[in-house]
Amino acid sequence: MTMHQSIDPAHAGMTGPVKATRVQFMAEDDKTMLRAARDLTKGLGQAKPGIYWPDMLLSAGVGYVGIAIAILNSNPAVQIAAGLVAALALYRALMFIHELTHIHRDALPGFRTGWNLLVGIPLLMPSFMYEGVHTIHHKRTQYGTVEDPEYLPLALMKPWSLPLFVVVALLAPIALIVRAAVLVPLGAVVPAVRTFTWERFSALSINPDFRRKPPEGDFVGRVRWQEAGVFVWSWALIGSVFVIGWQPLLTALVILSLTALLNQLRTLVAHLWENEGDAMTVTAQFLDSVNVPPPGIAAEIWAPVGLRYHALHHLMPSMPYHDLPEAHRRLARELGTGSTYEGANHPGMTVLVARIARSTMGTRA
Repeated sequence: MTMHQSIDPAHAGMTGPVKATRVQFMAEDDKTMLRAARDLTKGLGQAKPGIYWPDMLLSAGVGYVGIAIAILNSNPAVQIAAGLVAALALYRALMFIHELTHIHRDALPGFRTGWNLLVGIPLLMPSFMYEGVHTIHHKRTQYGTVEDPEYLPLALMKPWSLPLFVVVALLAPIALIVRAAVLVPLGAVVPAVRTFTWERFSALSINPDFRRKPPEGDFVGRVRWQEAGVFVWSWALIGSVFVIGWQPLLTALVILSLTALLNQLRTLVAHLWENEGDAMTVTAQFLDSVNVPPPGIAAEIWAPVGLRYHALHHLMPSMPYHDLPEAHRRLARELGTGSTYEGANHPGMTVLVARIARSTMGTRA
C-alpha cells in the first residue's frame, strides 16, 4: 500500500486531497511512508547531552524560582505571573520523563539519575512511574487495545467524559502526596497494600483497567531508591506546614495542579482516540496520533520536548526530541501534500478538542 492510496477517489478534486484515516490502514501499512521514515532520517537519532542537560536544568531552575517568587512575593499580580511561568517551566522539565523511556540507558550518562533528583522526586513523579509502562503504548499489538495503559476511546465516550477527564488532573498533586506519604510506607509492612499500590497507583496511565506487573531485574533497585526518595520528600512537604505554615505548600500545590492540567489537556489531543480496541498497524497508530507542526509557536508551549510531533514519534519512538523537527521537515518535503504522512498533521489544540467533542456527541464530520 502506498501513500497515494490514502486519498479517497470519491472526494478527490472536490476540495483538494482528503486526509488519510486510521480505518484505511487497519489491515496493511503504508510501506512507502515507513520506508521514507527509515531512509530520510539517516544521520539523525543520537541524543545530545549538550541539548538535554541545559534544557532540563534551565526548565527546572526557572520553575523552582517561579514557585519561590509566588510564595515570597505579596503582590497578587506578581504571584500569578510567577505561578504561570513556574507551571509552564516545570511542565517542560517534567516532560523529559517521556524521553527517559525511549533513549538508550547508556546514551546520556547520569541524566536519568539527575532528572529524578531534580525533577522526578521533588514533583513526586519519579521515572519508574513511566518506564516500563509507556513502552506498552508503543507495541503494535497492544496500542489502542484494553492492554494499553495510555489509551481510552475518548472520542467514542459520553460528552461528559471529556471535562471529567481534564478536571480530575487538578487532584494529581494531592493524590501523589497520599501515595508517597501513606500508601508507600504502609505497603512496606502490608503486602496487600504494596500490591494494590503498585498495580493501581504506580503508573502514569489513563486506562482504569490497567494493572501493572511487578518489577523485575535491575528495575527493582531503581524503584526502591526512587520510592524512598518520594517518601522522604512527601513527609518533608507535610512537615513544612508545621515549620513555615500552610500557605507555601498550598501555593506550590496550586502551581503543580496547573502543570497537571496542562499535561492532561495535551494528553487529550495527543491522539484522536477513535480506536475501539482492535490491534492496529503502525500506519493506523500513526494516523490515530497527532502532529501539530509549525507554523505557530503555541504547540511548543503546550506540547514541549518534541511532543508536538507525537504522531511522528509513533513512527520513530527512539528519535530524540531535538531531532524530530528536522525529521518532520524531511518527510513532509519528500512525501508532500496528499500523502499519508500529512494525514496526521493538525492545526492546533482548539480544532482537535472540537473534533473529539463533536465525536462524543455523535456529530463528527
